[in-house]
Amino acid sequence: MNVKLKFLGAAENVTGSRFLVDANGHRILVDCGLHQERQLRARDWDPFPVDPSSIDTVLITHAHLDHCGYFPKLAREGFTGPVFCTPATSEIVKISLLDSAHIQESDAEIKRRRHEREGRRGAYPEVPLYTVHDAENCLPRLQSIPCQQTIDLAEGVSATFFNAGHILGSVMVVLDVRLNGEKRRIIFTGDLGRWDRPIVRNPTTFEKADYIIIESTYGNRTHETGDAIDDQLEQVIRDTVQAGGNIIVPSFAIERAQELLYHMGQLLAADRIPHILVFLDSPMAIKVTEVFRNYPELYDEDATRILNETGSPFDFSGLVAVASADQSKALNYLGGSAMIIAGSGMVTGGRIKHHIANNINRPESTILFVGYQAIGTLGRQIVEKPGQVRIFGQMHPVHARIEEIQGFSSHADRDEMLRWLSTIENTPRKVFVVHGEKEGSHHFAHLLAERRNWEVAIPSYLDEVLID
Repeated sequence: MNVKLKFLGAAENVTGSRFLVDANGHRILVDCGLHQERQLRARDWDPFPVDPSSIDTVLITHAHLDHCGYFPKLAREGFTGPVFCTPATSEIVKISLLDSAHIQESDAEIKRRRHEREGRRGAYPEVPLYTVHDAENCLPRLQSIPCQQTIDLAEGVSATFFNAGHILGSVMVVLDVRLNGEKRRIIFTGDLGRWDRPIVRNPTTFEKADYIIIESTYGNRTHETGDAIDDQLEQVIRDTVQAGGNIIVPSFAIERAQELLYHMGQLLAADRIPHILVFLDSPMAIKVTEVFRNYPELYDEDATRILNETGSPFDFSGLVAVASADQSKALNYLGGSAMIIAGSGMVTGGRIKHHIANNINRPESTILFVGYQAIGTLGRQIVEKPGQVRIFGQMHPVHARIEEIQGFSSHADRDEMLRWLSTIENTPRKVFVVHGEKEGSHHFAHLLAERRNWEVAIPSYLDEVLID
């Protein structure tokens, strides 16, 4: 059997995870994500590097758009096979893709009108990458497979999902391939989670692997502790309320919003922060939170305890779900201080851009980032604290406080990735470091090669390697 691995995304960059395994003519795509870095978005508009109709199966590690968001376009362009993921991921993917399609359509229309007023054309077409209709058409291809249930994909090729501990329903993909009478185990970490984090359980570890494709988003950094998160969140809220401003939080609708609600609930219950209104201004996050409520069996011990003692870990007095656009616009006229949580997490679209535009010139307000900001995103620009930023085609002076809480990340950091790899008892044939900015990936690859004396590679976009 001839087995090849091709890197179609997340190679020396953080988003657009797509890894193609060609096992004796049977093509398996592990993840099918969007690129969220501005300088790489052309890859989503360009024809897919391989004929989509030649792909037999897609395996999705989790429901973040940089891992599943390209699926509607892949299906529209010819992919007709099954897409396997866990039951929780399947539910969230449906919400995520429909929301993404709506944003694609809305942003394209806003761009078209703006360019029409300005008498120019932009760098990308004034049409959506895909439509709501495209998203609806691809959803029937989703098939739910629970963790640790092996599925046969082709002769000599099987796949098994194992808990990744990243977000609800997230998994690592293990491909077992029979090659010349011997078995080769290929592990794709997807986004590797952390130990002792709220809500989800710890990631699964392994004793043996022949090939490992590991993320490196935080390959050169370590995170703060959970206690530090509460202390920092408390300080930001107290300072902003005292100044009379709003706390504007760009948040991923999946996991990060729920984790933020979890921490807010605990701080309020302990009376550590002022009892302000908290607006969850994200229809998608509201829907995803309902999915979280549907899968209590996936919670860790602490979340289960809260569920049994006081009810949902995502509810508290003062939480307001904002569903409609009109309700969202009304938040512009709030009196006093409030927290507004809205998407997207990297400020690449959605309602958060409006809230930032309305608060970024107010020195009493705070823009609080609780997630990774990829190079080329508006979120990254704001985090770097420029004098002004461009939002909706207009320049806005940056007078608001810009704060970050790094410890919220659901990605394993440098030491946690080394901890996960420490249980591997054999020497893998090769480890591929992906899903990270160049500096982080190279730092982690060098560290891993030095400490374990393993063969480590950092693939580039479209690189292809032989699995032997």
